[in-house]
Amino acid sequence: MSREQKAVDRARKAFLTGRSKSLEYRITQLKNLLRFVRERQNEITEGLKKDLGRSEGGTPLYETLGLESEINLAVKYLKEWAAPRPVSKSMMTISDQVYIQPEPLGVVLVIGAWNYPWAVTIGPLIGAIAAGNAAVIKPSEVSSHTSKVMEDFLPLYLDKELYPVVTGGVTETQELLKQRFDHIFYTGNGTVAKIIMEAAAKHLTPSTLELGGKSPCYIDNNCDLAIACRRIAWGKYSNCGQTCIAPDYILCDPSMQDRVIEEIKKNIKDFYTEDPQKCLDYGRIINQRHFKRLMALLEGSTVAVGGENDESECYIGPTVLRDVEPDAKVMQEEIFGPLLPILTVSSADEAIKFINQREKPLALYIFTSDNKLIKHMIAETSSGGVVANDCLMHFSVSSLPFGGVGNSGMGHYHGKYGFDNLSHLRGCLIKQLKMEGVNKMRYPPHTADKLGWARFFILKHVDFGSLGRMVLLALMAVFVAVILQVTDYYIHCAWLIQSDIKSI
Repeated sequence: MSREQKAVDRARKAFLTGRSKSLEYRITQLKNLLRFVRERQNEITEGLKKDLGRSEGGTPLYETLGLESEINLAVKYLKEWAAPRPVSKSMMTISDQVYIQPEPLGVVLVIGAWNYPWAVTIGPLIGAIAAGNAAVIKPSEVSSHTSKVMEDFLPLYLDKELYPVVTGGVTETQELLKQRFDHIFYTGNGTVAKIIMEAAAKHLTPSTLELGGKSPCYIDNNCDLAIACRRIAWGKYSNCGQTCIAPDYILCDPSMQDRVIEEIKKNIKDFYTEDPQKCLDYGRIINQRHFKRLMALLEGSTVAVGGENDESECYIGPTVLRDVEPDAKVMQEEIFGPLLPILTVSSADEAIKFINQREKPLALYIFTSDNKLIKHMIAETSSGGVVANDCLMHFSVSSLPFGGVGNSGMGHYHGKYGFDNLSHLRGCLIKQLKMEGVNKMRYPPHTADKLGWARFFILKHVDFGSLGRMVLLALMAVFVAVILQVTDYYIHCAWLIQSDIKSI
């Protein structure tokens, strides 16, 4: 039996003990996870510095503060999220209990990514724990130092049987995917996502895929360009552009292009000094393979700002490309690096047409002071999320679902959405062995009168408070009596008619 199979088997056996179903146990594990994030901040920071060149200040800002917020939210609202959820009733079910009961799925596989290895690996884990599942955690081997921190320290804080950490590369991931899970949560690219879906299909395992795509950024003539470009520069060059929801390219009027370039250039200097290579807050490309991929994307495009690079450090400076054509190499795939192409369009409608001709992106960014235009672009496009007049910030809002659509992913998480995504929302109807008279309308023989009563009871939906329910129960008693009388009357009439026929 492989190491991966043993980990999954142990997790399933631990789940079947039922201990993760206890809300108190889940809360304890979440609090232990919070303690881990706070107590192991030095190890987390050091791993990210080695993997991505992340600064000491960048670690809490882009990784751990969001996790702390998510954990605190789950601990605060878990009892509410896990409680039975009453639903509206019809007249047929007015005296019954009708509700949704969230229940754990079982064993969840969480496959993390390397670009924000804590946020996108531990984030889904929070939802899995809160929902009462066991979870096998597979951090990305690309961010190897962070993966080692997870492997060494998470088992010291969490139930190591319910939440094992499995490290390794492609071979280990393939072995994991041979096992049966109750849900797979993957963050990464579309190519690997197809492999995961194929493996999941063999066991009919539902999957959440957090992918990416080319997220457009439209700048309208009617906006504060200085503020817009400052926010775009921050969103694009944070983590050296290695962000799934980073603005991938800019769409703007030709008359604005020069001003956009100058404003972004100014903000690059403000954020990362004259020499970003020496700035502690400017990171590095994850490895040489991605460095070479990004350098190849520059072919055929005009560099307006930046372009400096150093392969020995996996460094590519903040770069802006001007007059980019739709068929340029840089426009054929998600960039995932510090290259920002600018394409010109004559109007918002042309921008909408350009966006809709391509795969649905994970995010859409709109910069304008015109609220009607914002609503128009939201109505006429489709994307995982939309942000007007800022970048990235929707990821930090726990009351919004985060996820993609189409090629940018499926499923969502954050806050209650993560809990629901990793729960089975079980429909429950609890009836009593009473008031059988009401049921006569559904029993054969079927008649026009019974159908009339069925139409009234089934199609009439109600949503009253407790007083209204009492009144309706009284009315139902009257209805039952009427039904019984009417039914008895028709049966009696039918018997008389039958008797008359026989006598003839």
